[in-house]
Amino acid sequence: MSDIIQEFNDYRSKMNEKLLADNNKIVKRIFNLDTNAYAPGALDVKTKELLGLVASTVLRCDDCVKYHLETSYKEGVSKEEMMEAMGIATLVGGTIVIPHLRRAYEFWEALEEAETK
Repeated sequence: MSDIIQEFNDYRSKMNEKLLADNNKIVKRIFNLDTNAYAPGALDVKTKELLGLVASTVLRCDDCVKYHLETSYKEGVSKEEMMEAMGIATLVGGTIVIPHLRRAYEFWEALEEAETK
C-alpha cells in the first residue's frame, strides 16, 4: 500500500482506538452516529460517500476527504465520478478548496497505484 495511504490509515486507527478507549459517551455516540449515517438506506453507500466527500472538501477537512476518497474507491466510484463530485465541491467551496482538491487527486492516484501492486 502506498505510504500516503498507510500513514493515514495507521494514524487514524491508532488515534480512534485511543479516543474510544477513553470511554467518553458523547464521542462514542458520535462515532456510532457517523457509522450509521453511511449505512445503506434510501441512498446507497456510494452516493452517501460522494456526499461526504463533497461536504468534507467544502469544510476543508483533509482527513475527512482522505477517508471518503478511500471508502468511495472501495465502493466502486470511478475517477470520473470522483472528479465530478470534486468539481461540485470546488464550485460550492470556492477557490479556497483548490489545495484540498490537489491533495485529494494525489490521494486518489495513490489508491489507484496501490491497487495495481
